[in-house]
Amino acid sequence: MTRTKPLPITLITEGGLDAAGLPTPHLAWAKANAFAAQRGRLLSLPGAEGGLDGYLLGTGPQANRPKLVAGLAAAALEPGEYSLAGDLDDPTLAALGFRLGAYRFDRYRKRREPVSLVLPDGADAQEVEHLTEAAFLARDLVNTPANDLGPEAFEHEIRAFATRHRMKVKVFLGDELLSQDFPMIHAVGRAASEAPRLVDLTWGHEGDPRITLVGKGVTFDTGGLDIKPASSMLLMKKDMGGAANVLGLAHAIMAAKLKVRLRVLIPIVENAISGSAFRPGDILPSRSGQTVEIGNTDAEGRLILGDALTYGDEESPQLLLDMATLTGAARTALGPELPPLYSTNDELASALVAAGLATDDPLWHMPLWAPYEAMLNSKIADVNHVSSGAFAGSITAALFLKRFVRNAAAWVHLDIYAWAPEPRAGRPFGGTDQGIRSVYNVLKQRYS
Repeated sequence: MTRTKPLPITLITEGGLDAAGLPTPHLAWAKANAFAAQRGRLLSLPGAEGGLDGYLLGTGPQANRPKLVAGLAAAALEPGEYSLAGDLDDPTLAALGFRLGAYRFDRYRKRREPVSLVLPDGADAQEVEHLTEAAFLARDLVNTPANDLGPEAFEHEIRAFATRHRMKVKVFLGDELLSQDFPMIHAVGRAASEAPRLVDLTWGHEGDPRITLVGKGVTFDTGGLDIKPASSMLLMKKDMGGAANVLGLAHAIMAAKLKVRLRVLIPIVENAISGSAFRPGDILPSRSGQTVEIGNTDAEGRLILGDALTYGDEESPQLLLDMATLTGAARTALGPELPPLYSTNDELASALVAAGLATDDPLWHMPLWAPYEAMLNSKIADVNHVSSGAFAGSITAALFLKRFVRNAAAWVHLDIYAWAPEPRAGRPFGGTDQGIRSVYNVLKQRYS
């Protein structure tokens, strides 16, 4: 028998089974199977003729229920069409969670038929679509291995993205980075077989508030001459996760037609090893005029961001925001799910944290602790790009980046991981979006 209606998935909060209004046979079946709305528990409901009447999804206790909890169902379901019912809280976030949980990266395997959703009443269809597309764009890019997404291929993907959104594109390529004064981007990428580059995208009206996004685009990171151990190199295809998430955020901004003049800057390099690789102890000039002593070639991301931030800062944007898979210290401090946020504007930082909590896109405000700047002192240059000790690695990296921001009204730095090592609600294993919804929602509130 061919099913013509979507299968319903009824979300039930822990302790709410009896009050869920289930038909008597379904309630009895749930109790017989010890279903107590445990978070993530998916229980199929048998139909009278041997088919399925739908599913129950436990969401756990209300107090710490993930906003994207419906994604746990989507990740476990077979292909088909479904609907959501029951205790949805926010219909838009429930639908978004389901859509995000249904993500699969099928570029290198047989494509599976989709797990699709009929949106519940009250859900904002455009918002669900825009934010799903933004997340999938970031995830697809992060999941693509470096042999198919080196600097040239990444530039091609960005140009295609710009064409879709009618953005203006400018690219500084190879030795042009030197003539146009981006020496640190050039130094980090010059050892690779594909030339380093800086992609500059613009969209919107010149008179609107200037929002500039900068994304770290290291397509693969060997660590350079301070080479990583093999185990640390396995995930380094994701070292362009900052750029991927910036593109996802840019998509959401443009799809929503926010009244901003958007600029996206993506320095793209591969941190490779060859005779022309930059070395520990080298002194690099920078676009800002500061000289930078190289303490470790495996801290390359902050170097390319330094030149890109200086460039973006020159037109005094209202907001200058960068995303980067920057430090292992951030993961040690806060783990893979909670990116640290640094900002020169505490009010903006608070708004971003609140938006992240409201949309299951959490951030944690960390201090730009000025006394730690002494850890970056150099005896022979203006600054060393890594700290002199083992402490506060994420903070000192942020303090280094702050040196390249002078004119922007507000600066935000997100030290993201861009990877889900374990699947969770709305985030399957693998490359993931971080920071997109939190930043988008704050910008939407201010510039709709």
